[in-house]
Amino acid sequence: MTSNKCHRISRRFKSLPAIAALALALLAGPHLAHAQAAQAAPASPPETQAPSISELRPTLGHPAGQAETLATGQIAAVRPATGTAQPATSPPSAAAPRAAAPAVDPPPRSITERAIDKVKQVAKSATDIFNRVPCLPPKGVAKKNFISLPHVANKLAAGLPVMIVAFGSSSTQGYGASGPDYTYPNRLAAQLRRQYPMADISVINAGVGGEDAPEMMKRLETAVIDRRPDLVIWQVGTNAVLRDLDPAETAKLVDEGVAKIQAAASDVVLVDLQYSPRVNERPESAGRMNKLLGHIAELHHAGIFPRFEVMRDWHERQAIPINEFVISDGLHMSDWGYACFAQLLGDDIIRSVGQVKLGINAPANALTYRPM
Repeated sequence: MTSNKCHRISRRFKSLPAIAALALALLAGPHLAHAQAAQAAPASPPETQAPSISELRPTLGHPAGQAETLATGQIAAVRPATGTAQPATSPPSAAAPRAAAPAVDPPPRSITERAIDKVKQVAKSATDIFNRVPCLPPKGVAKKNFISLPHVANKLAAGLPVMIVAFGSSSTQGYGASGPDYTYPNRLAAQLRRQYPMADISVINAGVGGEDAPEMMKRLETAVIDRRPDLVIWQVGTNAVLRDLDPAETAKLVDEGVAKIQAAASDVVLVDLQYSPRVNERPESAGRMNKLLGHIAELHHAGIFPRFEVMRDWHERQAIPINEFVISDGLHMSDWGYACFAQLLGDDIIRSVGQVKLGINAPANALTYRPM
């Protein structure tokens, strides 16, 4: 090889580093320019930056929003329940927790808890119902040694289980009362259980609104006699008067019903009409019905609670306004009316038991209310 050829080869090898450096510079040039441009570019506006975890604040009253996480660990988007992101109003302090706890509404009360509260309220009201208007025995009404309640009285005196059926229409069912505890059957049961705490006393409400003797006789067997009660309290006659029915026809059915009840070894107390504006609009029919019911009770040696005379005494002799014991419909009794009616009726039963304990079975000195 000649010296000239060797010299040319040597020059070529010496220029290779320069060529390689130039090629590398050309390849890196666009990326380097992009990096320099990125360093010179201004920062993104705050509203377009992805917030960090510590900047999240759920909207008051709404649950915390859902978050989507990027591979970098930052929160990319927040979707609160309202559908729009709620930016933080101020940067959190270093000591603040990373996310505020959302507001939590108290859990709704269960049906059982609400029912218990209602029972407590009713019980509290029931205890002070007579504090507003006292329940006093009627004035100017005589006692008469007229009835006995041998079956229920003997069982109560002996501490045996007792069943009482309250049979009647809407004022037995309890229309007008503010709650079940204010119906007269439930008030009567509470009174008797207080008087005889060791006795097993059941008072069944068999009242159906709108009925009178014809409808009641159709269910007398199933609603009353088949239960084998010790006492049946039968309230009847008001709807017949309001419908202008013949009181004599009603009296025939009641007479038949009392005989069937007594044949099944149950005591009977009849309850006549209520003293109220709508009943008082028919004085002749109402007076005749009350007399017939009293006659039936006397004929069968059954009990009679003359509700009409008792309620009239409240108004005329005790000066109690009618709206204290009759509701705005002018017919049905109020809470106080039902409570006092039950109290006086319960006093009758308790006195009959007292007579039995004294060895007086029949005729018993049970209190009934009669005009003087």
